Formats: sequence, C-alpha cells, structure tokens
Amino acid sequence: MASHIVGYPRMGPKRELKFALESFWDGKSTADDLKKVSADLRSDIWKQMSAAGIKYIPSNTFAYYDQVLDTTAMLGAVPPRYGWNSGEIGFDVYFSMARGNASVPAMEMTKWFDTNYHYIVPELGPEVKFSYASHKAVNEYKEAKALGVETVPVLVGPVSYLLLSKLAKGVDKSFDLLSLLPKILPIYKEVIAELKGAGATWIQFDEPLFVMDLEGHKLQAFSGAYAELESTLSGLNVLVETYFADVPAEAYKTLTSLKGVTAFGFDLIRGTKTIDLIKSGFPKDKYLFAGVVDGRNIWANDLAASLITLQSLEGVVGKDKLVVSTSCSLLHTAVDLVNETKLDAEIKSWLAFAAQKVVEVDALAKALAGQTNQSFFSANAEALSSRRSSPRVTNQSVQKAAADLKGSDHRRATEVTARLDAQQKKLNLPILPTTTIGSFPQTVELRRVRREYKAKKISEEDYVKAIKEEIKKVVDIQEDLDIDVLVHGEPERNDMVEYFGEQLSGFAFTANGWVQSYGSRCVKPPIIYGDVSRPKPMTVFWSSTAQSMTKRPMKGMLTGPVTILNWSFVRNDQPRHETCYQIALAIKDEVEDLEKGGIGVIQIDEAALREGLPLRKAEHSFYLDWAVHSFRITNCGVQDSTQIHTHMCYSHFNDIIHSIIDMDADVITIENSRSDEKLLSVFREGVKYGAGIGPGVYDIHSPRIPSTDEIADRVNKMLAVLEQNILWVNPDCGLKTRKYTEVKPALKNMVDAAKLIRSQLSSAK
Repeated sequence: MASHIVGYPRMGPKRELKFALESFWDGKSTADDLKKVSADLRSDIWKQMSAAGIKYIPSNTFAYYDQVLDTTAMLGAVPPRYGWNSGEIGFDVYFSMARGNASVPAMEMTKWFDTNYHYIVPELGPEVKFSYASHKAVNEYKEAKALGVETVPVLVGPVSYLLLSKLAKGVDKSFDLLSLLPKILPIYKEVIAELKGAGATWIQFDEPLFVMDLEGHKLQAFSGAYAELESTLSGLNVLVETYFADVPAEAYKTLTSLKGVTAFGFDLIRGTKTIDLIKSGFPKDKYLFAGVVDGRNIWANDLAASLITLQSLEGVVGKDKLVVSTSCSLLHTAVDLVNETKLDAEIKSWLAFAAQKVVEVDALAKALAGQTNQSFFSANAEALSSRRSSPRVTNQSVQKAAADLKGSDHRRATEVTARLDAQQKKLNLPILPTTTIGSFPQTVELRRVRREYKAKKISEEDYVKAIKEEIKKVVDIQEDLDIDVLVHGEPERNDMVEYFGEQLSGFAFTANGWVQSYGSRCVKPPIIYGDVSRPKPMTVFWSSTAQSMTKRPMKGMLTGPVTILNWSFVRNDQPRHETCYQIALAIKDEVEDLEKGGIGVIQIDEAALREGLPLRKAEHSFYLDWAVHSFRITNCGVQDSTQIHTHMCYSHFNDIIHSIIDMDADVITIENSRSDEKLLSVFREGVKYGAGIGPGVYDIHSPRIPSTDEIADRVNKMLAVLEQNILWVNPDCGLKTRKYTEVKPALKNMVDAAKLIRSQLSSAK
C-alpha cells in the first residue's frame, strides 16, 4: 500500500530558513548562502520521507516566500513597477514583489484560505505578457533525483492560480481572470514537458478552489484547462489535490471527470462528507489519495479509526488504487516533536508534529497492506485513552460558565455614537487621531533579556527593570513624534497569542514548535488541550506602568478570543465555539481589571476573525454568530467612557463587513494599504459605519518608508468615503517585525500627514 505527503514544512526544525532569509535581506550573506541553506533543508526533508517509506514525496513545495508567488515567477507575471522585462527571475525581483523596495510597494498579501499562512496575491489583467521565467519546479525535481530520491513535482493548478488572483490596478472590473487561461496554459505545458524530459513519472496539481462554492462557468474552466493539457500530460500520472473542506457534489463530478488526470486527493479530516461522495461513485481505475492524517493540527492520529476509514474506501476503489495521505500540506503544523525535550510528558504523548505524521502515514499504509506495527498501534491507543481520561482536560466550573452564556446577547447597553461622545469628553482627541497597533520593534537586546529571564539567568527584579526601561523608551518616542493615543510597545511579549496562552489554564507550549506565517515570519502556536480560564491578571501591571509614564491615553493591549483560538492548535475533542466562549470569559475578566486599573482605551485584537470563516457559504452564519458574540462577551460590562478598539489584518473583509459592525467596537483598525484601499469600496457602495475606523495608511510588512505626501493622499481617499470625526490614522499592523530605523521616519511621516490634513480641513471651514 502506497503513502503520500501533500507538502512539508520548509523553515527547518529550528527556523534555519528564517535566519538565512533575514541575513540575506540585511546584506549579511549572499544569494549563494541562502541557496545553500535551502538546498540542505530540502535534502534533509526528502531523505527523511524516503527513509520513512513514503512513496510519493513532493518536490517544489519549498518556497522562499510562498508557493503562489513561485507560480507568479514561473509564469513571468511580474507587475511592471518592478522593472523586470525578461530572463530568469532572480531574488531581487522575487523579494521586491513580496516585500517592496525603496521605490515601489509590495504586492498585496492575504491569508491562504482559512489558515494563518499568507500568500502574495497575483495582479493580472489583459495586458500581462506571460513567459516561462522560473525553472524552479524542474530544477528541484532534478535536485532530488540527483540525491537518489524520486519525487512528485507540485504545481499550483492553473485555474486555482487565476481564481486566487486579483485584477491589476486600472483593469476594468468586468474583466474575467479565467479568460487568461489560454495565455498561461502554454507555459504549464512547457513546465510539464521539461519535467517529463527530466524523468518525472508523477505530477501534482494543487487545485484547492474545488472546495469552494463555484459557479458553473468556473467549474467548466477546470474541465477546459485539463482537456487542453491532456496531450501534454500523456505518459504522466497526474494527481489533482484538494484540501481544507468537503468538495461540493457538483465540483466532485467535475473533478473526477477531468481529462488526463489519474488520481484525486481529498482532505478527509475537514471534508468528512466527501467520503459519502466517494462511496457513491468513484471513477474506475483512478487512484484515491485519502487524506486521513491531519495536516493542520498536532494531535496524534486515531490510527484504529483511520484504518477503518481506509478499509471502507479500499472496498470502493480497490487495494492497488488507494494511497494513504495527509489531509493537506504539513506546512501548517510544527516540524518535529523530537525537538521538544521539555514538554510535559503526558501532553507530549498526545501529539504528532510533521515528522511524526510522516510515520503515521507510513504505519497506516503498511497496516492496510497487512503489516501492522502492533506496538506502534498499541502506544497510539494508550495515548488516546490517556487524553480522554486525563483530569487535566476538564474543569467543570469553566464548562458551566460557558454553557450559561447560551441565550444571552452580551451587548453594551449604549449605542456606539453615544459612547463615542462620552469617550471624546474624557480623551479630548483631535480629529484624525493617530495611534499604532500595539507592538514596537523587538530588538536583539530585548530578546536577550526575555531569553535570560526565562532561563533564570537574571532575576525578576532585573527583568522588570529592563522591561520598564524599554516601555519608557517607546513612550518617549511616541510623545516626541506627537502620537495621540500611545501603546506600551509590548516588550514583554515575543508572540501575542503565546504570551496570553502562557498565563491561561488549559494551554501547553513548545520550545521549537514553529510554523511559517509568511516569508521569514514564524509563529509558535500554543496548544489548547483543556478547559480555559484566567488564574490571575495578565497585563494590568504593564499597562498601568506605561500609563503612569504619560498624560496621554495609553492603550491596554489584549488578544481577542477568536484570534487566540484561530492562532492556536485547538483541542479537537469539543466544538471550537465552546473553547472560544471559554477564552472570551477569561479575556472579559482581564478587560474589567484593566478598566479598574485606570486604562481608558483597551484594544482587543481580532486579527484572525476573518481567517476562521468556513470556506463554504452555508457555514458562514453559524461561525460569524459565535465569533462576534465571543468578542462582545469580552467587553460588554465596561463603562461608556472606556473606549474599546479592535484590530484586523490581511484578509478580505468586504463580505463580512456587517459582522464587523455587529462586533460593536468603538474603534476598529484594519489593513488597507497593501490591498489598494479595497476596504474602502464597501463604504463607497453605501455601507454606513458610525464607529471609529482606522484603515491602515502604510504597509508595515515592507521595509519601505512611505512619504508624508503618500500617506496624506491615502487619508484623503479615506475622507472621500468616511466622516472625518470617525477616521483614525494608523499603520496597517504592529511594528514588531520592523527596525527602529524604519519605524521612526515612517511614523513621523504618518503624524505629519495627519497634521497636514487637519490643517487643510480647518482652513476649508
């Protein structure tokens, strides 16, 4: 019985790629150095999967930024502003598209479906001249082959690529991106021909759009594209891979009828209904790649249950045509549990990271072939039993408190317009008030202090002193810049979700459980294994300390319950919304303690609210109801004069704008700049918004420093659709990943732009 891995983490067990990328970007290493690190990582990954017995090993899943940007490079779809005309696309153009440069901004970045991974959105239109401009897929296949490892080259499928794209600036909205298929398919044919010439026998097309609600003409585009590729694909085994949700019935018919395709991959963890479609009819003599090992969470697989599922599918498709696979790329999980030498032994026994999931896939494939590893299966059953019966998992009082929330709405008693009046009397802010999103740069010295404190190399007294000094520095910088509402810079936090999780019950933490978010940005998601509560205040001391250093309003900074949920590895033994309500109650306690501690502005970030939206429209309403309710629970008890902010970043918001309004925050700050002010279109189309809003005026994920005039121009575009009395001026997101040499001039220009517009508005009266 064969085994397959959809994709694998690419940063290395201890973030080797992250450090190599940052060293290259900082000019401390060469392109050859970066290429060597990545080649070594690829070699290790391929050899590891080969040694584990995996038959279908992926290649071309290793990206320096993301796989969609790799496809943009392959197709030569470089926007004109980057000055590329022809030839193989190098790092300079590639990273300029991802990060911008001194003269031009980066391309838009957004979430990859409902994950915390990001991709760079292609900008396409009728004038784009496509050409075969990156041979990465072929080169990596050859690289693996030279190491003695036969791989399955993976490409983002042509239809999904176009549907994941956006119209380039100035392109008429009526333009159909799918009309570009005839222009990109010849390049796909060139790539396929080269892979065949290099000896490839399998090729994988990732077409995740099949799980979405697609109109008929989009499904027809898949049929037409693969019919066009059929002759070129002749002689190859072709796998079309889907993931993250059920494939709708109509899409399933289209998918399983594609010309030239010999295998179909399905996520059977998040797409359990797809099993019924397979059982009701699967094409004869085709391969089924059954994704029964979860690629998005870190819990050990229930091997016995998975084996039963596989045996039932074997009866449908036949023993020789069933391949055991992961549900999606392992990119979304941590790398290797072996690196967790300090993790609680009982909790560790419940887990499986990417390296362990590879072993699970192989063990299931062998068991299906009658070669069951009894000791491995017995240990797995024992671990599952331990988790089910552990008293650490359940807290009856927490369960009761969450259950008691049912049937209540949890809204603040006063309408937002009246609250804003009360808050203005207290805060006395100018029009177009300026603020930042929370974090300031995390310096080497600051990281050293936190690291030494955790290792008990410095005393708590020395640690508190160092953090207070950092807060004072950040406060002074903001006062010098004349920012209106300050933040304390979050110097005590390495990662905001991890920081809160460390102080809540029901969470566990890893030392090296890093997951890539975008480029070199890695996060270390906490593990929610049990019921959640707040044993004691978490941020009150630091926020009150910061407020004592200034007469200006100081924001208390919290992470919202939905974001904590979506940016954690969440327990899978109860519905997600029940866990979210538990977190909401814990944050509610913190909000009320902050208010008692004299903090009059409290930001509760819900950066990941949109990220958790189910992929199918029929499931949107239920998710949005409990997600918005969870946010309202956190602040429903504060006074009218306490101003509640929230923040969201890097997702498509227009389709959920009414749910965002229903959150009933006093002020929302939201990504806007990198997406060409796409957010503002909802207000142009008549959506009324009465609360405060700060559509970000510059992109913090790029090192580029915007000018005062550029920011002022953005503010003026906002004023064309938003009332001046509700508009805030702020960056797109937190400043943690930037350097002070970038942050200070960018914020100065932001404040200067706000003052310039204020002056113009005053003169116009």
